[in-house]
Amino acid sequence: MRVGIVGAGLSGLTLGYRLRNAGVETVTFEATGEPGGVIRSRHDADGHILERGPQRTRLTPAVTDVVSSLGLEGELIEAADPPLYVYRDGELRRAPLSIRSALTTSLFSWRGKLRALGEPLAEPPRDDETVAEFFSRSFGPEVAENFLGPLYAGLYGSKPDEMPVQHSAAKAMTKSGPTDSVLLNVLRAKLRGKEPPAIGSFRDGLQTLPNALYEEQAESVHLDEPVRAIREAEDGYRLESTDRDVRVDRVVLATPAEATASLLASVAPDAARRIGQLTFNRLAVVHLHSEGNLHGSGFQVPHDEPLATLGTTWNASLLDRDGVYTSYLGGSKNPDLLNWADDRIAETACREFEAVTGCAATPLGVSRLEPGMPAYDHSWDALDGLELPDGIDLCTNYVARAGIPGRVRAATTLADELQQATDDAESVVAEPPSG
Repeated sequence: MRVGIVGAGLSGLTLGYRLRNAGVETVTFEATGEPGGVIRSRHDADGHILERGPQRTRLTPAVTDVVSSLGLEGELIEAADPPLYVYRDGELRRAPLSIRSALTTSLFSWRGKLRALGEPLAEPPRDDETVAEFFSRSFGPEVAENFLGPLYAGLYGSKPDEMPVQHSAAKAMTKSGPTDSVLLNVLRAKLRGKEPPAIGSFRDGLQTLPNALYEEQAESVHLDEPVRAIREAEDGYRLESTDRDVRVDRVVLATPAEATASLLASVAPDAARRIGQLTFNRLAVVHLHSEGNLHGSGFQVPHDEPLATLGTTWNASLLDRDGVYTSYLGGSKNPDLLNWADDRIAETACREFEAVTGCAATPLGVSRLEPGMPAYDHSWDALDGLELPDGIDLCTNYVARAGIPGRVRAATTLADELQQATDDAESVVAEPPSG
């Protein structure tokens, strides 16, 4: 069996790597001139490592398994998981990421802390409620507005009151164990000595991972070669690129939603229409340099605070990145900001960084995250009832979990399923006729 993969971001590259290691033939097409998708690590003239996409990853078993398989253990750097802050009412307040900090944080009053203890008694999320409503009902309004809302919105750039629970990862916060309670499951994990996976990156940046995946299969990955169309063929499909016409048995689309919709238009018009309705939150990524001696992983900003900044990663403290800080602006809070000139965006980020931290900063660069993060708003209603033709699969952040761990895990799972399908097909062919 030959699998055609469209898109050489982390999802497509992990899928191809896993399939080829299992003996499945693959051919991958990438429209741009480099692998990695939204993972873009750059080095400026002064040697600063600037991540234009994700800033770090959790070193989950799925991620460390791929890292080990590629022999990249020596390139890993792990963070000590320093504190996260929320900017609320003019101050940076430590986010309660542990039981002890939950008791001492100034983010909530004692009444708010006591209200949050009622979470184990709350009912599971309802499909008709928003993330903000679910958090408020489960943990109380203080915890929802001052902590969970900003933390959650920081992942996607969306307003929690515009995100239906049914389309978001809030579901993962419930039904996650025997107790169906976030607080009780956290306590159980703590009593068992189970800690969350470490935060990490690579010495030369996160793009080390997709680059290594690409090198393992470079002969079958065609960069700068966008696929123009998918055509039905006998027992499979044809991928028509700018340079060639390739027949494959199965197709996996690991492409942005707009590209996916365009490619599906000729073979699955209803699916193309549904995927084309999805909305994404575009983000401005501003890299800053500061001599401020800040300790922590960064801060998040609630949507009702009068700042354009959504949050800032403290790369300098988190990953020892030599004075580098990364601010995110835009999202659903301020989508028009993406139309500003770079100088105006940079000036805003620097001014607000100093207002929040008390430390001066200078801009290192401005980039834009396109198409942005999945909004997980009501446009995701369009995916209800999504059907794809036999032999076509999606491996993308808008039909499954976003983030590096989620993409690696999803690609690995799909590779296992496709390998099993190959084995089943071969066993049927090899089976002698009866009689």
